[in-house]
Amino acid sequence: MAVYILSNRKIVRHKGEKVDSFSNDEYSIPNFRIAKCDFDSYKEPTAAAKKKKDYTNRNILNYKLFSEPEKQGYQEVLEVLQNEKGLKKSALTANNLGGTQRLFYELYKNMSSTKDRSDVLIFIHGYAYDFDDELKAIIDLKKLFIDNPASPVEHILFVSWPASSSIVPLTYFDDKASSINSGSSLMRLFYFYTQFLKDIFSNRDLIPCNQRIHLMAHSMGNRVLQSMLYSLKKENILRVIDQVLLLNADVTYKVFEDSEDSFNKLPLLANRVSIYLNRKDTILGISQFTKNILTPRLGKNGPSDIAKLKDIVSIIDCTFVEDDVLNSFKYEIGNHWGYLSSSMVQKDIFQNLYGVDRNLITGRSKDNENIFTIIS
Repeated sequence: MAVYILSNRKIVRHKGEKVDSFSNDEYSIPNFRIAKCDFDSYKEPTAAAKKKKDYTNRNILNYKLFSEPEKQGYQEVLEVLQNEKGLKKSALTANNLGGTQRLFYELYKNMSSTKDRSDVLIFIHGYAYDFDDELKAIIDLKKLFIDNPASPVEHILFVSWPASSSIVPLTYFDDKASSINSGSSLMRLFYFYTQFLKDIFSNRDLIPCNQRIHLMAHSMGNRVLQSMLYSLKKENILRVIDQVLLLNADVTYKVFEDSEDSFNKLPLLANRVSIYLNRKDTILGISQFTKNILTPRLGKNGPSDIAKLKDIVSIIDCTFVEDDVLNSFKYEIGNHWGYLSSSMVQKDIFQNLYGVDRNLITGRSKDNENIFTIIS
């Protein structure tokens, strides 16, 4: 089990600390860094600490940034793996690897060491998250997807992007700009990963782990994904993702149309795409009428036209689900966080991640060839 953070937040060193940290500042930088979360020494904050809110940054969850790689490419990863298998002598060890080299090396080692499911979930958060909020979200995601035996996920790569910490609508436009910059970081990760596959598996002594990678984007996190897809050239896309789950997506309902040249590339990238929507989503309603010039949102209204993609793209209507996991005012009124607040949505997501045929997923009614409603 491992949880990593990929972030284009500013790197700082706080007074009195001896290690680098991600900043809470609300702007992005061109490059991203990778950190690994430390759950071995994790302690749940006490009720008193939560009440006082005197826990920030590493007091919420400890993490360590990977060093930057000394050399580009993944030949050194190949050399370390060959040395570990006794195929080639080398003085290099895993400690010589940095950045994505260390990330891909660790994931490959862990995912290859078991015959059980050991999937990776790439998660992109939505609007109004500062870094402290992101660390709290990571803890929730670990409990939901890694600690839960109903889930096939063993590893999480959390995409941290500097969304505004304010819920004031005007800050939404700052988040739109940050999401575009962060999409470029995600695109670079994708290209690095495809290069890793080519460098490592061109050697016949090493074999793929045959585990699965999934991508999940919530709310404005879909803008980060859209920014990445804008930049990807179709001829360079490899199908390296199993399931893509678009949760309450705050992007235009026309996003799958060829004229948008973004989400129409997802079927080239993934085996299956699932759009989770809620027609009572208050947050997306506000987004539509105050910040997006009355453009219907994908996560509230569904896509305009996916006839050509219906074999791969499914629509899952969550309008009638119950918020039985988290039922505070925020969740009941917003109808925007079903993956956290509803066990019905969670059960559907787990079956999706396991790759159950969409017509055989329990708890759904079939409305059309590729349109389903989650029912109680």
